[in-house]
Amino acid sequence: MNQILPQLFSNNCTIAIKREDLLHPFVSGNKFRKLKYNLQQAKKEQHHTLLTFGGAFSNHIAAIAYAGKANGFKTIGVIRGEELIDKISDNPTLLFAQECGMQFHFVTRSQYREKENPAFLEDLQSQFGWFYTIPEGGTNALAIKGCQEVLTQDDVEYDFICCAVGTGGTISGIIASTKPSQKVLGFPALKGDFLSNEIRNFVNQDNWELITEYHFGGYGKVNLELVKFINEFYSKFKIPLDPIYTGKTVYGVFDLIEKNYFPENSKILIVHSGGLQGIAGMNLKLKNKQLPTIDVHV
Repeated sequence: MNQILPQLFSNNCTIAIKREDLLHPFVSGNKFRKLKYNLQQAKKEQHHTLLTFGGAFSNHIAAIAYAGKANGFKTIGVIRGEELIDKISDNPTLLFAQECGMQFHFVTRSQYREKENPAFLEDLQSQFGWFYTIPEGGTNALAIKGCQEVLTQDDVEYDFICCAVGTGGTISGIIASTKPSQKVLGFPALKGDFLSNEIRNFVNQDNWELITEYHFGGYGKVNLELVKFINEFYSKFKIPLDPIYTGKTVYGVFDLIEKNYFPENSKILIVHSGGLQGIAGMNLKLKNKQLPTIDVHV
């Protein structure tokens, strides 16, 4: 569903939000798309266990835990940060995943960096037996196939498609399904421009660009300006945004409009990729710092 924002923007631009966050209450947005064909493949290969990787407040971990439970899989989450082992009850994401039946394997940050090393994966196989591996963030060829279904025929009218970028899978699928006349803008949640090479591994088109100035300090980092923007956006449009991905993307689009980045009369579609479960964890961090929290209803 595309929700048009009832506001006049500079240069007579119009904005619509593709409400992928409404696809599913627990496996929403790009996680729903990324898991669709991976779950089918895991069943086809007769796997009974899914293993994946993520951090303390990972949307991906929460989505895998619920999707696994709903589809009859055992789930194992390899979690970055061994100090979290006795803090599950204080972490909304890990507590939810645990309640969905996920088994955790906590590793140090140096061990976590070996997650794609064959020897590390072999060690996990020896500990947990046969499993279907879903990479961190869920990005693989099957995930990109699922993300190609984000856009529909009704979306050909938009000049710009904007989305958050984590591991590059969602934007790769979106790029593959666009028309040459459309331009895709990706807003990375991480510092650096290394993601361009990752995306080029999956797409041949050149109608895309990464806008790297709106990470707010890096992955998982926010400031008062972003929190205020998310709260004001919700108050005005009743659309909740998450602080890790979509909030930064929408902020970036609004800022680019004011800077006349978009040509006059541009029609802009912003993909809301979900991730709203992360708000609870971010609010805990903000409260601990005695800062204003994100006040939206999910």
